[in-house]
Amino acid sequence: MSTKKSDNIIETPANQTNEAAAPAVSISGQYIKDLSFENPNAPASLANQKEAPKIEVSLNIEAKGLQENMYEVALKVTAKATSENNTLFVAELSYAGLFTLNNVTDEQKELVLLIHCPTILFPFARRVLSDATRDGGFQPLMLEPIDFAALYQQRKAQETPEVKA
Repeated sequence: MSTKKSDNIIETPANQTNEAAAPAVSISGQYIKDLSFENPNAPASLANQKEAPKIEVSLNIEAKGLQENMYEVALKVTAKATSENNTLFVAELSYAGLFTLNNVTDEQKELVLLIHCPTILFPFARRVLSDATRDGGFQPLMLEPIDFAALYQQRKAQETPEVKA
C-alpha cells in the first residue's frame, strides 16, 4: 500500500479504505401489499360484548430477491378475534419493503433479511393493523413488540435436528 504524507495528512487510495467494504442496508420503499379486514357478524359483533375477545395472531416473514442486491421482505400478519364461538373480525396484512444490501456477505444476508429488515417494517405494519381494527369498530389491536432475532433462532433450532450422544 502506498501512502503519501504531506502536512500531517495521510492520503490512502479510496479503494483501500474500510468504509468502501462496510456492509450497508438501505430501504427503497415500503408499502401495503395486501390488506383485508372482515367483520362478518356486524352489527351484532359490535354490541353485547360481555367478555374480552380471544385474539389469535400469526406472523410470517417472506424474503425474495428481485435484482442484484435488491430484495423484497414482507411481513404477513393474520389476526382473528372470537367471542363465544363467534368470529368478531379477521384482519390480514402483508406489509413489505424493498431493501438494497451492499457489501453483505452470503452468511450475513439471511440474518439481515429475516431479522434486521422485519424489525424496520414492524412498527409500520403494527400501525396499519391497529388502524384497520379501530376503523372496523373495535379497540385498536396493538401488537406487542417482536424480537425477530429470537424468532429466527427458534426457527433455526426447529430446522436443525438434535444430535444425542
